[in-house]
Amino acid sequence: MLSEQLCEGIKMIVMDNVTKTYRMGEVDVTALKGISLLINEGEFVSIMGPSGSGKSTLMNIIGCLDVPTSGTYELDGTPVGGLNDNQLADIRNRKIGFVFQTFNLLAREEAIYNVELPMVYNNVSEKERRETAMQMLEAVGLAKRAKHKPNEMSGGERQRVAIARSLVNKPAIILADEPTGNLDSKTGVEIMRIFQKLNEDGITIILVTHERDIAEYSHRIINLRDGLIEGEEKL
Repeated sequence: MLSEQLCEGIKMIVMDNVTKTYRMGEVDVTALKGISLLINEGEFVSIMGPSGSGKSTLMNIIGCLDVPTSGTYELDGTPVGGLNDNQLADIRNRKIGFVFQTFNLLAREEAIYNVELPMVYNNVSEKERRETAMQMLEAVGLAKRAKHKPNEMSGGERQRVAIARSLVNKPAIILADEPTGNLDSKTGVEIMRIFQKLNEDGITIILVTHERDIAEYSHRIINLRDGLIEGEEKL
């Protein structure tokens, strides 16, 4: 069962004995073997672990890109396990902003359109999309680069565009998967300071990383190994 840690505060993520098994040919592979996890609103948490520890699987379930094989998961009070694909897509759009190592930007589109894209799917008017996208680019210090395409930008600038894009639907949570993995150390520090500022503004940040110095920007580190939580550290 869930430990009684962090019982005070508004519970954003509650997992109880979550498992995930995949069928690989003729073999069942269990990526998560009973994860119980509590993350409160406004926390900044890092998830660490070696390759094959279950980090990506856990992130996919937290982000409603996948559902548990067994166990329960509630996101901001909503039970996720029984949701269909459309319902999962809806909760992702409303609650979660994603930031990826590879930026996932449209190469032929200007930065401002890349930032607008989640709002296109939510049927936001063009005027409101443009205004919100510019506000988010300003928030990450890129207003002057709004008309530039990704191939005209540095890696750090591309990641700032990706962060701006993750913010446009006013998510409760940002999930960042190795967000500094393709960046030099100086640029990585700049990106982590942006995440710190967003967290100070009240957004819950969950970060997957294999870099200890990056994880130490968070308040808590969850260590995974072989599909289980090996331990936690409060910073």
